[in-house]
Amino acid sequence: GGAVLACSALKEKYRQVLLTHTSEVFWVYLSGSYELIHKRITGRKGHFMGAELLRSQFEALEVPGYGLHVDISDKPEEICNRIIFACMGKRTSVFGVFGLGVMGRSISLNIAERGFALSVYNRPDAGEEKVVRDFLDKNAWATRIQGFTNLKEFVDSLQRPRKILLMISAGPVIDSVLDSLIPLLEKGDILIDGGNSHYKDTARRAQRLTKQGLTFLGVGISGGEEGARRGPSIMPGGDPVAYGKVAGVLEAIAAKNKSGDTCCKYVGPEGAGHFIKMVHNGIEYVEMQLLAELYAVLRGQLSNDAMADILAEWNQGELSSYLLGITADILRKREGEGYLLDRILDSAGNKGTGSWSSKEALDLGMPGNMMSAAVFARYVSSFKEQRLRLSGGLSLAGRDLPLPDLDDLRDAYEFARLINHQQGFELMRMASVEYGWNLDLSAIASIWTSGCIIKSTLMESLHETFLKYGNLLEAPEIRSLLWRQESALALLLSHALQSRLALHAFSAAQHYWIDMTTKDLPANLIQAQRDYFGAHTYKRKDAPEGNSFHTQWGS
Repeated sequence: GGAVLACSALKEKYRQVLLTHTSEVFWVYLSGSYELIHKRITGRKGHFMGAELLRSQFEALEVPGYGLHVDISDKPEEICNRIIFACMGKRTSVFGVFGLGVMGRSISLNIAERGFALSVYNRPDAGEEKVVRDFLDKNAWATRIQGFTNLKEFVDSLQRPRKILLMISAGPVIDSVLDSLIPLLEKGDILIDGGNSHYKDTARRAQRLTKQGLTFLGVGISGGEEGARRGPSIMPGGDPVAYGKVAGVLEAIAAKNKSGDTCCKYVGPEGAGHFIKMVHNGIEYVEMQLLAELYAVLRGQLSNDAMADILAEWNQGELSSYLLGITADILRKREGEGYLLDRILDSAGNKGTGSWSSKEALDLGMPGNMMSAAVFARYVSSFKEQRLRLSGGLSLAGRDLPLPDLDDLRDAYEFARLINHQQGFELMRMASVEYGWNLDLSAIASIWTSGCIIKSTLMESLHETFLKYGNLLEAPEIRSLLWRQESALALLLSHALQSRLALHAFSAAQHYWIDMTTKDLPANLIQAQRDYFGAHTYKRKDAPEGNSFHTQWGS
């Protein structure tokens, strides 16, 4: 079927010997100066070829006037890519990326670096006319990438069935892009949405494309710009057969965890991939809010460097996480004589995915109060002008209380993180039942062990926990740990109340834990109230399950 032969065919007669049994030879001449090769040889300890032997080689060389001539002063990967493309004849790509924003550029380079021939496209709209050319010029080493600003040429450059990854903003723009692409595609082609789309929009788009013989996959991608470039966490959802056709590329570019497993696994049908990414972002919101609340507790009495030292120490053990590590880095970052963090406005933005998780929890009847608390905390922060007005004249005298013990702070933080992950995975479990997705929570945890924003040592352990339990609170070791740490959280919240600090996420964690471990809640009164004013009926403890009762309360 073919072979690659590397040899010193210095003379033309030697090359003719190589043609004895075939005329189908693609010749490659590696061209380099004596000085360059001599420098490389002398830099290699124990190399057999000395200066005299090398000189004799150059004296015997008959430079061919045919074949591909490649300058060996280039990088090895550039040389190999140039040879491969020349051998291919007509250049076709196995994969396409639509959109060269920050994430699109990074993931394109990741794909090319893994050895895949790639076509990229960006609209030549006003202000973006040079995006493709600048991308190719800046990354000249990536000779396996073809760039296009003409949509038909982009589509025609792809091997069939075509596989196109959309790296564009979520929302109506995706439907507009589909309108442009669909007439150019053929039956069996696959479109992949790699953005933060809502899972219901993904399901709708998949149904639309199915009617036209095409496939639409919703793929969650986490890791930011660096993750996209070096290895993100990928959550593919949609038709499993179609996923099998793109799995080679997606799994090759994904992060690898400590066990060597790829952080890309098929999660489920329809919009399951984007649902999982949505929950990922909900967990992320809470993790960030917990760290912000710890910062609020500590900053009144510790310097930024002292706070960073505490978090950095925690990051060496079981609490280790990507977000904890970058928070320590942020605290240390200086600008001039001060800290950059102290000059950043306290008004946090959001892109909506956190609120999607909260809404989904409400729709499924799942108590996701930590996600909601984190979302509302961001909303409150955006009311900066109003907060400035209302805070005027308030006295905080006498509230400079001693900090809680650092061990208690650590335990409270670990407690709240466990509850956060409990709520996130419980939301996915309930959605799996509701939508018939058959989600594998252990596999999802494995996807999140590397490459993504919420990667952590905790996530690595949860991968194992979900092999045994469907709910974290069912795991005896986790439940026991939470029992032990409950008092530490109470001490932190007591300190916060006395210090006039609002710890939204920590408070929500405590409320959830107490409610979930309380035998009798006061909801019996609510049932009676509903029956009183609306005749909604109620259930009784002393009656068979399923029976309902109504009382004339005012008589």
